[in-house]
Amino acid sequence: MPIRLYSYWRSSSAYRVRIALNLKGLDYEMIPVSLAPGVSEQRRDEYRSVNPQMLVPFLEDGEVKMGQSMAILEYLEETYPETPLLPKDEPARSRVRAFCNMIACDIQPLNNLRVTDYIKVEFDADPMGDWYSHWIHEGFRAAEALTSGGPYAFGDAPTLADAMLVPQVYNARRFNVSLDEFPTLMATVDACNELEAFKKAAPEQQSDAA
Repeated sequence: MPIRLYSYWRSSSAYRVRIALNLKGLDYEMIPVSLAPGVSEQRRDEYRSVNPQMLVPFLEDGEVKMGQSMAILEYLEETYPETPLLPKDEPARSRVRAFCNMIACDIQPLNNLRVTDYIKVEFDADPMGDWYSHWIHEGFRAAEALTSGGPYAFGDAPTLADAMLVPQVYNARRFNVSLDEFPTLMATVDACNELEAFKKAAPEQQSDAA
């Protein structure tokens, strides 16, 4: 049975997993789960029976069934090591992990759909202005300083750091966040988006793209 990935085309968390699967050259079946307002397939009983957390991505690989993108990325790295996406040696290996968690733990959760929707409903405020850009800028200032450059985030081969960065920049651009102060990160994203693995993972290339 092929790997199955439950995904939504605009989910940055699913986007990062698609990139990793493509970089590793793994075949997988995409199962769209619409998070669109008014549709919310993730809240229906059918998907809740698959993933009680009602989030994407969710990966099925034989007996292994798991959510949470960082856990999925670590699983793929451990299970399919032929094309590694973590550096072999320290301290580079830990630096890539730290970079990934800056995005997964400190930037993206504050700007994800559940949080921004809650802000709109409970506080009658628009989170897509100062709130969104504040957390992007806060995180990217540190990320800009941590990258080693040349041409990817940590050297001459893509890593999990690049799989995390590209979707986060995509979202920032989608909401018109100014990224002029991050030239190194933008150059990294440009280099990544020249690769077929990143092109195939792009939101607009997905079967469920609106």
